[in-house]
Amino acid sequence: MGRAHVSSVARRVGEKVKRRLLFVVTEDWYFCSHRLALACAARDAGYEVWVATRVDQHEQTIRAEGFQLVPLQMERSSLSLRSQYLAWRELTRVYREVKPDIVHHVALKPVLIGSMAAQRAKVPAVVNALAGLGFVFASESRQARALRPFIRAWFRHVLNRGNSRLILQNPDDAHMFVKNKLVTAERIVMIRGSGVDVRHYHVLPEPEGVPTVALVARMLRDKGIVELVEAARLLRAQGRAVRIILAGGLDELNPSCLHEKEIRAWEHEGLVEWWGEVEDVRTVWAQAHLAVLPSYREGLPKSLLEAAACGRALIAADVPGCREIVQHEKNGLLVPARTSAPLATAIGRLLNDTAMRARMARTGRELVEREFAQAKILAETLTLYEKLVWPCLGD
Repeated sequence: MGRAHVSSVARRVGEKVKRRLLFVVTEDWYFCSHRLALACAARDAGYEVWVATRVDQHEQTIRAEGFQLVPLQMERSSLSLRSQYLAWRELTRVYREVKPDIVHHVALKPVLIGSMAAQRAKVPAVVNALAGLGFVFASESRQARALRPFIRAWFRHVLNRGNSRLILQNPDDAHMFVKNKLVTAERIVMIRGSGVDVRHYHVLPEPEGVPTVALVARMLRDKGIVELVEAARLLRAQGRAVRIILAGGLDELNPSCLHEKEIRAWEHEGLVEWWGEVEDVRTVWAQAHLAVLPSYREGLPKSLLEAAACGRALIAADVPGCREIVQHEKNGLLVPARTSAPLATAIGRLLNDTAMRARMARTGRELVEREFAQAKILAETLTLYEKLVWPCLGD
């Protein structure tokens, strides 16, 4: 399924009255990094595209594509009942004013609150997309454990209503939702990530110099960054010269966010280099021999897919999401989550074996081209829109 199918969808939708599609995303940066290509494909397929999000630095990018932008006040991090109520009121008002034919909620809070608002505003079709289950399901903190039963009950209440579907990115999450009776199996659609532009993320030659490992992610504890730093200490104690790059910004609205002082202390100790946010991650992979993500749980980590597309072997924790991309001993290595010694061993093993890295790099690139190419993912999502907005076309 590729560009030809996307064009077919565009022709079929274009033959009918233009439909209004509204994306609801908490942050404008996330929309631009993970959903902009989909919004452009939907526009090209004949949809009138609207975007409701908190506006920070990407207003011009969104408007430049011809999309209608609705700024939101909804706070991603607030857990108070008052903030949930205000977000519900705000989204209900937006839905009544925009009158979308289909709304696409992205991430936990838009899914939970947006689904209730969509029912109140009588939105004809709803797509709920969970890229991962985030802090509440990845963390073992007291706060996260206390929230889980409440969030599960909320899922049961909103996910089985009306003309709606739930997009999940890996079978582990799908199994969890069905096993816990959070949503019926027929409402789940498996679409594996946001897709990778395999022309933009092309194979890069390995760099010369000090063996280098890179992690591209927000600076969150549940990305396994502390474990990676401890692995760096172990490798140093073994006399290994290894350069560790951390590429990603702080996300202070996330309860799992690392403190800048911690990261600066690691830099001062000579364990890592922190690059902060990087506009083009190809500049990271051009300097790295390996991609590492010892995360506690993922939906489908885009950073690993982009690294594989650039021809890098992978190391990741053996957790939902990561093991969908990393096939152990084929395109990378899986290690137990929340541990440092196995991670250090895996890093040392791959840095010692140039031939193994090259073989894994080829396998990873082939996997991305075959299963995760952007054109394939966009076509699958547009087909879902068709089935919801034009039910007769789904037969």
